[in-house]
Amino acid sequence: MTLTELKYIVAVAREKHFGKAAEACFVSQPTLSVAIKKLEEELELKIFERNASEIAVTPLGEEIVRQAQTVLEQAAAIKEIAKRGKDPLAGPLRLGVIYTIGPYLLPNLVRQVIERTPQMPLMLQENFTVKLLEQLRLGEIDCAILAEPFPDTNLAIAPLYDEPFLAAVPVGHPLAQQKNITSEELKRETMLLLGTGHCFRDHVLEVCPEFARFSNDAEGIRKSFEGSSLETIKHMVAAGMGVTLVPRLSVPGSALDGSPANAHDFGDSSFVRYLPFEGEPPTRRVVLAWRRSFTRYEAIAELRNAIYGCELPGVMRLS
Repeated sequence: MTLTELKYIVAVAREKHFGKAAEACFVSQPTLSVAIKKLEEELELKIFERNASEIAVTPLGEEIVRQAQTVLEQAAAIKEIAKRGKDPLAGPLRLGVIYTIGPYLLPNLVRQVIERTPQMPLMLQENFTVKLLEQLRLGEIDCAILAEPFPDTNLAIAPLYDEPFLAAVPVGHPLAQQKNITSEELKRETMLLLGTGHCFRDHVLEVCPEFARFSNDAEGIRKSFEGSSLETIKHMVAAGMGVTLVPRLSVPGSALDGSPANAHDFGDSSFVRYLPFEGEPPTRRVVLAWRRSFTRYEAIAELRNAIYGCELPGVMRLS
């Protein structure tokens, strides 16, 4: 049994396809297939069930793949320990970020990391929460910035900040004349939601659970529409198609401080009005998560410091 063979079975389990797994491992498919067959013969069991249409992992194969991932992580840790003797921060840090945080945090964060730890460039991955959790488990990324709640996967968690939500309404809408808004008032409006898979969609539905019904006769709700990104939904709001909720960091500065608006920014105050909630606003908690077996403690600490060094207007920083 070799580390290379373990790497191959982890790749096949991830890709569910021998050809794609071989491509990911930079080897030919026959080379990968022969190595996996050799390992199965050595263990005297089938790790994968093969048929013409798909590859499936057997129940015992699932356990073997998980253990193989652990072994590969521990082997990589040996190299990391050696690196830390020279420079604890040397080498890229693979960071995952959910879609509703990345566009608003990463520009400032990347600048902070370049200034603070230029020897530790960020390799960035944007994805859904469930996908980032899977990538963490498989060791494809080192850490991730997520919004709670998410399934308990025995990860190490560091709270970063609590971020309030604001309502976004077209400037010509009657609600745009108000100083704040309530969830009751939102019930009467056409709500624009992110599509299934976005955790922020679930956060909005917690504030306004009535919209989960997608019914024309529910509490005065006319209809709900879906968009692929927050920025797309802002364009829909600007066009007068409905209202939505947005996290505070996604709100352009010009929309709150009265500064001159960018004529090309349809999310600014010329087209969209952002209203805080009356009383205690709904919020989401943003955290940094990483595997407990990850050995680059200094890299995690420096990433947290870089995040705290970012401009985070309107959020409550946590430590």
